Amino acid sequence: MRHILIVLYTLLLTSCATYVPSNPWLMVDDFEHTDLQGWYLKDPQNNTQPFIPSPQVTQLVYQDENQSLLKKPAKDGVVGNRKALTFKALPQPIAVGEIATLYTRINVQSFPNNHAFGVSNLMPKEIVDQGYDAFEATLRVTDKHESDGYKNDGTLMVKVDSDHTYRQYANIHNPNTKVDGKPLLPGIWYEIWYVVNNKTQGQGGQVYDVYVKGGEFEQQTRVYQHADFRMKRALPLIYFLANCNTGPLKQPYGNGGLYYDDIFMSKGLNLTTP
Repeated sequence: MRHILIVLYTLLLTSCATYVPSNPWLMVDDFEHTDLQGWYLKDPQNNTQPFIPSPQVTQLVYQDENQSLLKKPAKDGVVGNRKALTFKALPQPIAVGEIATLYTRINVQSFPNNHAFGVSNLMPKEIVDQGYDAFEATLRVTDKHESDGYKNDGTLMVKVDSDHTYRQYANIHNPNTKVDGKPLLPGIWYEIWYVVNNKTQGQGGQVYDVYVKGGEFEQQTRVYQHADFRMKRALPLIYFLANCNTGPLKQPYGNGGLYYDDIFMSKGLNLTTP
């Protein structure tokens, strides 16, 4: 009997020593309040003519018994706002060496558009100065023509290392059909999980995996593995960042909006729904 008790006690200690509680979701924002608390709205490359001091449209909207964030680079008909930056501090930094999961829901208001969102390891002034180069893990929604004439089709994209000057992103994949994902459908909410690996490059980090549920993906599906951080600075990730623009004055390509809702983060791999 004494031997059995010792064995049970040893097993209990071993169980306690190896048990790791699941990491909770920490909220960046669910937009269920009356104003944009803690958000920075900056337009550092504002070339609107006639000049509009704060052209971007970033506002809380209520529809279908839910409140969300609508982000547009400018009002309809206004062009020339090249960087409409909207960003907010994460509830906890993602330290170098850590893996974390970001979750958000998005809904395309309309095409044509050009949106990007993800995480940054820069401070606010640096984000404003760097613009797109403030991003690390990045998701992109657009149907614009690139400078070399290539036409995007609105499929969700990820950042990849490339020698091609104008094509620095890749479409997500549908592992069931073995082809690129379909263009995002306006009016449809998509859930997105992106798992960021903030280890150094030497440790296999500065990459991220993306999972999607919505549209053609009836179940949560991994749609890209090992996308690349944009800059690979290997610094703590500290801000959620969204950017969009209307294109240059001479060749505007539209400023359709993108809805955001339920932005959360969790340390480690967490593929549950907040």
